[in-house]
Amino acid sequence: MEKVLVTGADGFIGSHLAEALVRAGYGVRAFVFYNSFNSWGWLDHCAPDIKGGFEVFAGDIRDPHGVRVAMKDCAAVLHLAALIAIPYSYHSPDTYVDTNIKGTLNVMQAARELGVSKVVQTSTSEVYGTARFVPITEDHPLQGQSPYSASKIGADQIAMSFYHSFDTPVVTLRPFNTYGPRQSARAVIPTVITQIANGSRRIQLGSLHPTRDFNYVADTVRGFLSALASEEAVGEVINLGSNFEISIGDTARTIAEVMDVEIEIATDSRRLRPEKSEVDRLCASNVKAKQLLNWEPHYGKLDGFKRGLAETVAWFSRQDNLRAYKADIYNL
Repeated sequence: MEKVLVTGADGFIGSHLAEALVRAGYGVRAFVFYNSFNSWGWLDHCAPDIKGGFEVFAGDIRDPHGVRVAMKDCAAVLHLAALIAIPYSYHSPDTYVDTNIKGTLNVMQAARELGVSKVVQTSTSEVYGTARFVPITEDHPLQGQSPYSASKIGADQIAMSFYHSFDTPVVTLRPFNTYGPRQSARAVIPTVITQIANGSRRIQLGSLHPTRDFNYVADTVRGFLSALASEEAVGEVINLGSNFEISIGDTARTIAEVMDVEIEIATDSRRLRPEKSEVDRLCASNVKAKQLLNWEPHYGKLDGFKRGLAETVAWFSRQDNLRAYKADIYNL
């Protein structure tokens, strides 16, 4: 089958996606962030049946020449490379412009010049900000409530501008909060799991009232595979979400239930977003994904959420995985 470039293949979702593409028979070129350790991120820990099944390109998404070289001979691009930590975007917003906006511009320029058949741009539910109505459809206003979300709005607009201006075949996927094995501890679910797995019963969190629509990573990956195959999706922005919302506090309590422990939740002021920056409510409409991608979550609603959490807990609870996380340190 055709060769696909996956940017951000060393990351959480990207590594799962690269594995799924190899298993589906695609040729995969994995774009990983260059470093002197010769680390491929999570691809260093890929499943045994995947090893040797993909090509690695080490580079920097901010370098237009390197992006173009990486994309040569690829029929499609799945663009996931991004800075995603919201707290760090308060600290270093300039890096988010360079990586998320200029990096996306580099991908789109190369895709246009090389004539690739499909570009899948990875968006985020954070671009909607606090829901003005639920479920959130793709027509919901965009609200940059953090430098991160503003940079992703900019990246999405750059990508779609190439579709409108140059007929570059772009699909913008907008996953709601993805979770699962390999996720960074800067996210709430790994934060809770790793604290409990390391023996703590007094769990440090930020705001407990915001609601989120969580997607298990296997569902998110299936959405990317569907977008890659769908011609109807070109030129569209499509939510990937479960249409089920749960508060951060109830999420922590559900994790404790899955792990069969009693917990106390404490507020850590360092983990609180600035008041006007907090996104209070997210709940997706996935009608468009069902129509254009024939996609719906396998881990939907509360029952599916608990099944996804159980699989996530099982992965994090293995000592060789847990050792990779510093649960006693707040991760920006």
